[in-house]
Amino acid sequence: MSSDRQFAGLLAAAAMGVYLLVAVGATTAITDAAAACSGWPACGGGLALPTSADGWFAMGHRIGALGAGLLLIAATVVAWRREESRRVKGALLFALALFPLQSGVGAVIATTAVTPTANVSTIHLALGVAIFGGVLAALAWALEDATGDPDDEPTDPLDDELPPIDDAPSAAMPEPGWPRTKAKLQAYARLTKPRLMWLLCLVASAAMALAGGENFTVPVVAKTLVAGALSIGASGTFNHVLERDVDRRMQRTSDRPLAVDLVPVRNAVAFGLTLAAISVGLFASINLLAGVLGLTAIAFYSVVYTLILKPNTVQNTVIGGAAGALPALIGWAAVTGEIGWGGLGLATIVFLWTPAHFYNLALAYKDDYAAGGFPMMPVVRGETTTRRHILWYLGATLAATAALALMVRLDWLFVAFGVALAALFLWTVVRLHFERTEAAAFRAFHASNAYLGGVLLAVVLDTLAL
Repeated sequence: MSSDRQFAGLLAAAAMGVYLLVAVGATTAITDAAAACSGWPACGGGLALPTSADGWFAMGHRIGALGAGLLLIAATVVAWRREESRRVKGALLFALALFPLQSGVGAVIATTAVTPTANVSTIHLALGVAIFGGVLAALAWALEDATGDPDDEPTDPLDDELPPIDDAPSAAMPEPGWPRTKAKLQAYARLTKPRLMWLLCLVASAAMALAGGENFTVPVVAKTLVAGALSIGASGTFNHVLERDVDRRMQRTSDRPLAVDLVPVRNAVAFGLTLAAISVGLFASINLLAGVLGLTAIAFYSVVYTLILKPNTVQNTVIGGAAGALPALIGWAAVTGEIGWGGLGLATIVFLWTPAHFYNLALAYKDDYAAGGFPMMPVVRGETTTRRHILWYLGATLAATAALALMVRLDWLFVAFGVALAALFLWTVVRLHFERTEAAAFRAFHASNAYLGGVLLAVVLDTLAL
């Protein structure tokens, strides 16, 4: 196992080395830093050192490319010495074969007097992403070979009759006066799922900052964030209402306000409708598109995800990621009145991140979801498959993040946050493969939150040039 861990660590280091190369390369392209170091492999006539900050930035990119290449060669050699599977060695050979081509395109960009076109920069980035994908595939398959259990896929996991739902126990009501009022307020606050608000409001904030323009004003931002928080509260309330019976089967949800009759159903419905009406009204006061998207977000989470996807398909988390992605479109629409490429790019990141994030929670609460009758990935496909999918979606998220940097011209702060937090996220996922415990799943879950939150904050700061 120690040897397996060391090899996985080498592959993870190679993957992050290539990803750093891709992210810094995207920033070099948009800042025209390559023009400040026009030789190869160094500057000037090819041997001179840089004379400016931009030149040193470009030079650092080339040094990073050398380091990533050496890590890739080392990983390939070790794979052969360890007699890894054909798919692991094939993925590494694929990445190794593309590396000189990607470096050659970089050299052409650096030594061409004319500023490289967007197409050349895109090809350079695409080759880097393909190399990163090859190394990540090798890591995923090596981890599966070392830690996977081919027999852990359940057989008809949800065919057994679910336990009956007992009558919901009534919550012990506090004494009249402030204690009872406090308990009621806390119950209604819990209905809104406040833990989701900060991250989804940050998604909308990042989209608004990216869009910019004359409508990016304090009143518009404030109304959008308040409306967004209320829409999340409405969606959460409807989710509590619709899942109140199944919540009683699951240990982690059995004490929810509606599951224990602390809040009457009719009151919760009225509360949710009120939040939804105020939310959509605020969005519509900004512009009609924001209003339509806000209503769509509430309906998608409350009806499409809660009633249709979650109880019926193992892909509920993947498709349901659209609910988390919609705030990016709402934020963009709020300041532009349209859906732009920057908003779509940010929404894509959130959509791809959702499975890499939520599958960790599904692993931690696997038995609970099975008791509730939900076909979550670890319940239906097993833990080995779920861990593999976490790594695949993590890789897709990182690739989309690098593409966003090139698309909307983000700078070094975004790259620094993105690479550092990506390394932390990947490290926790690798540890999850070897430890396979509830604590490891929660660690990866929290790292995923830190990754998206940090990247979104970096978007805001980088865009506002603070």
